[in-house]
Amino acid sequence: MLDSLSIAATQYPKILPSICSPHDLKKLTLAELQRLADECRQEVINLVSVNGGHFASSLGVVELTIALHHVYSTPFDKIIWDVGHQAYVHKILTGRHERMQTNRQYEGLAGFPKREESPHDAFGTGHASTSISAAAGIAAANELAGGKEKVIAVIGDGSMTGGMAFEAMNHLGDLKSDVLVILNDNQMAISPSTGGLRTHLINITLNKTYNRARKFLWQSISLLNNELGDKAKKAVRNLEAGVKAALTPGAFFEALGLRYFGPIDGHNMEQLVKALKEMQELPHPKLLHVITTKGKGFKPAEENQSKWHAHSGGFDTTTGKSIKTADNTLPPKYQEIFGEALVELAMKDAQITAITAAMPSGTSLDLFQNALPTRFFDVGIAEPHAVTFAAGLASQGFKPVFAVYSTFLQRAFDQLLHDVALQNLHVVFAIDRAGLVGEDGPTHHGAFDLSYLHTVPGLVIMAPADEQELRDMLYTALYDLKSPVAIRYPRGNGTGITLRKKFTSLSIGKAQIVRKGHGLAILSIGNMTGKALEVASVLEKDGIDATVVNMRFLKPLDTELIEELASQSTHFAVLEENSIIGGLGSAVIDYLTTNGLNRFVLKIALPDAFVTHGHINDLYQHIGFDTPTMTEKIKRFYMATQR
Repeated sequence: MLDSLSIAATQYPKILPSICSPHDLKKLTLAELQRLADECRQEVINLVSVNGGHFASSLGVVELTIALHHVYSTPFDKIIWDVGHQAYVHKILTGRHERMQTNRQYEGLAGFPKREESPHDAFGTGHASTSISAAAGIAAANELAGGKEKVIAVIGDGSMTGGMAFEAMNHLGDLKSDVLVILNDNQMAISPSTGGLRTHLINITLNKTYNRARKFLWQSISLLNNELGDKAKKAVRNLEAGVKAALTPGAFFEALGLRYFGPIDGHNMEQLVKALKEMQELPHPKLLHVITTKGKGFKPAEENQSKWHAHSGGFDTTTGKSIKTADNTLPPKYQEIFGEALVELAMKDAQITAITAAMPSGTSLDLFQNALPTRFFDVGIAEPHAVTFAAGLASQGFKPVFAVYSTFLQRAFDQLLHDVALQNLHVVFAIDRAGLVGEDGPTHHGAFDLSYLHTVPGLVIMAPADEQELRDMLYTALYDLKSPVAIRYPRGNGTGITLRKKFTSLSIGKAQIVRKGHGLAILSIGNMTGKALEVASVLEKDGIDATVVNMRFLKPLDTELIEELASQSTHFAVLEENSIIGGLGSAVIDYLTTNGLNRFVLKIALPDAFVTHGHINDLYQHIGFDTPTMTEKIKRFYMATQR
């Protein structure tokens, strides 16, 4: 913990309780702003230690957030936070301090900026690399409407690796709109940033000659509006451009049409306030490069930034040590089962490669990275590139496995369709966090993958009911197929079954009857198979003897089994943790009706809506996905049509 936190607490009255809106920051001195930063940092530490949430990112931008709200005036001026997981202090300062204890909880504050939540949240976020595009659009709207608002996009160096950020900067340079891009450079996304841009930023940061010249030029530019005449102004501007061209590697941002300033210390309040005030006076696109430390002020987070990117809560606010009782009885997570299985197979097969879009630890591909670094590729936050990169590998006979969260694969649908499926290339998509993910909410729920993948010709789609099936599906995908394959599995721990050492091939497109019954068939896919068995057990007590099927495959669909079940059952209930539109239920209805098999079908799936955030059990109850509600729905459905 920073010594300044304890010093401020004993020598001065707290400032944070007096902050009701950003307007209250206008009257604070630099010293008071820094004290407020210390208080906000402690507030974030206390908050996340109890509730969990995104952590290191918010700690890294405390001073920057306060300086922004001191200089600019939201909601009139617009601040867009890229991704938004660093916006906790922004929320604290914009009238939500008292509600922060509800952060990420059901019916509480969202963990990301949300327009419906506050007028100070100019743009809803959750995915990376969107801020500059949004800022450019808002600025264009201001110009069309004759507005005078200032527009600021705060983007991290990790998000800057995404293609949208480059596209937006290229367009912004052409628009010449009054937008300030703040590059928050901590050399981290969730894991350390990768790629040429990272090297470029480091070169700027470490170039001593450039930084000495920059300091002189910065001091000179600050005099432009006061003491220098037009000729002197022009001379300084020319000198600035010359130094940048000579010493900045590639003058990359300037080439895109954004005037580059920095780098400056993102934890120095005086530098930040001074720089932001000067940015206010420049009417064209500009980029301020700010160097920050992710996890700043909390030593454990500074020392292990990837681990502390987000935390589930329950830790000591000084040492970072867990104060929760460790539950060693929990089975491994699905992502860990996947990561270990992939390494096991790749150790024997030199053609297997692994790809991540800046999420090695989140997908457990860090296991592959450590074991087989030359066949591991982290492309940065660039999912579209990752998919076409995988297609390139596959075209040359390799077996690329792209591990990606369901919500992020949405960003690369065109590449999946055009570059992989159209060419029938053997790329394996390991789709993590399928279904509801809990506290991260609608921006991160994997609610749509079965629906949008279902439309792709030639794509085999499977979902395991347990950990063993995940291992076997990965083996099947790599060795029994030559076409594109998608395996979707949920967030969190597995079922706890004992795993076989040996991998087994699954019959493509064949389902598995896991409970025999008559009259009612419950078709399930993925983690809903366990839920279907629970429901069937309860229904049995009411005299309803249901067949339960683990469908395993959405595509190809086991139509032979569906026809067999249709000859024995009058009713079908289909359970899937995916949107009610376009998934397994839709596929079953399409097949039955197309083939003249008129049966009653009930779809139990995620609603045609964006599901809110909260603990997974609260969300299941909210949408009727808990076992009692599902059972009652199926019972009413079955009994009503028996009369």
